[in-house]
Amino acid sequence: MKNKRGWIRIVEAVVALLIITGALLIAITGGYLKKDISEQVYDSEMAILKEISKDQSMRNAIIGEIDTPVSWGEFNASVKAKIESRIPSYLECKGRICALDKTCELLEVSENKDVYAKSIAITTAVATYKPRQLKLFCWEKT
Repeated sequence: MKNKRGWIRIVEAVVALLIITGALLIAITGGYLKKDISEQVYDSEMAILKEISKDQSMRNAIIGEIDTPVSWGEFNASVKAKIESRIPSYLECKGRICALDKTCELLEVSENKDVYAKSIAITTAVATYKPRQLKLFCWEKT
């Protein structure tokens, strides 16, 4: 019966160690529990932008814009439809067309959201040279 008491103390010590270790692990990794989606968002944005830049009719529509910048509501219908059809379901996105040498900003920013932005240069069409920048801004849906 004397040995039983020693084993109980050993088990108590191991359980106490496991509880303390678990609490420390939760405290240390607490900030990392949120899944980082930035790489997925950037990959999706780049795929959409590359697809548009390779399509000659889309390029012509973007370069054909007379005034820049062009906000999301004023986008060419076919370009806007192409972007919207390729946006993943967990994202909300808006685009903007600006001159290549100008800063292209999203004017209506959603509060408390991480906004991911990617841009691509659309530089030539068959008859004209008016370089434009197509920029895509995306954030997670709530």
